[in-house]
This record gives sequence, C-alpha cells and structure tokens, in this order.
Amino acid sequence: MSSNALPPVVDAEAWQHQLDALRAREKAATRELDAIAAQRRALPMVELPGYTLEGETGPVRLADVFDGRTQLITYHHMWFPGETWQCGGCTGFTAQFTRLEFLANYDARFVIVTQGPIDEALAYKRRVGNRMTWYSTANSSFGTDVGAPAGGGFAVNVFLRDGDTVYRTWHTDGRGTEQLSHSFALIDLLPYGRQEQWQDSPAGWPQSPTYSRWSSAREIAAHYGDPVA
Repeated sequence: MSSNALPPVVDAEAWQHQLDALRAREKAATRELDAIAAQRRALPMVELPGYTLEGETGPVRLADVFDGRTQLITYHHMWFPGETWQCGGCTGFTAQFTRLEFLANYDARFVIVTQGPIDEALAYKRRVGNRMTWYSTANSSFGTDVGAPAGGGFAVNVFLRDGDTVYRTWHTDGRGTEQLSHSFALIDLLPYGRQEQWQDSPAGWPQSPTYSRWSSAREIAAHYGDPVA
C-alpha cells in the first residue's frame, strides 16, 4: 500500500460528476476574467512626462522604447545593488518569456525595466539567459513614478503611445502578476498544487514554506544562462 497522501479513488462516473461540477466553476471564472479584461480596456489613462531610460545602445526616450508600436508592457525587475544574484522570483518570472514576437501582431511590445545600472543589468541578463530587452531607469524617476522605486518591489505597467505622447493605462504588483505567468497555471493543475503552506489542501498533502520550491536565480542561470557572463 502506498504511503503517499492520495486523492480518493472512485469509478469513472463519479469522477466525471465531480469534474463537471468543477468545470462549471472554471467556466464562471473564465467569464469573470473576460469581464475584468473588458473593464481594464475601458480604464482611463494618465499622460506621462518625457522620460529618458538607458538601453543597450545608450539613452532612449520612453516613447522610443515602444519600437514603433503603440502599446507597451513593462516588467519592473527588482534590483539589489552589488548582488551577483538578483530576485529569484523576478528572474524566474521573466525567464518564462522566450517567444514575444507574437505581440507585434497586436501592435505591442514587452520589455524589462530595472533600477540597476544598464551595464550591470545587461550582464545579469546574460548571466541568467534572459531573452527580453532590458532598460535601466537608474538615472530617471520613471521606475519610482510607476510604482517600482529603487529598493522597492516588482511591478507590471502598461502604456499607450500616441505620437510622442505616452500614457499609463494599467498597473499591478504582488500576486497580480500571476495572470501573466504560465508556471503557476501549470503547477495549479497538479494534484498537489504549489505545495505551499498557505494553500487550502486536503490533510496529508505535501506542503512546504512559501517560495521554498521556487527556482533560485542561480538555478535558472544553470539552465539557461551564459556560463562566462
């Protein structure tokens, strides 16, 4: 007999009955997410001043970070001065995004902005094998003004460009970024889920302290990074 905690075993008919009940809730959640997205599209926006960031080839206006497109998503990567390994959560989150070309079909772009100096930020990008384009706001108030100050947390912001004028249309941080992640979406399908202590799981399910199963920045670098960076 197995010593592992296991779900109850039932016949196929009983399993299908419970799956159908769950599916009703899943479909309701999908419709609610559609309604939330509609409300997000209807949000007003805020006009921004003309920020200048630092890119791989030097200073770049925020309007030019769009690279000719009208919509822009920025992920604000936490940065700790002098550290070899930056936030594992940010590193793991952004490591997911290896195919972003499809956004061009929607007149959009997705980039990373960090408070770290651009040379250090680009070196870290290579070290961990990140594929996204990076910019630095170390010499600009941009990060602070959009909810990602130096020494602060991570954030996602969305912008709309009309000519050279840029508007801020949406922002989230904390667990609000999970909707952009396929990692948690896959893990949440598993019988044991994330295996974190805060989760509502049946008695006996494996559970560990929050974050303890997350890949570290060093582990991500071992999988994807440049060993000489």
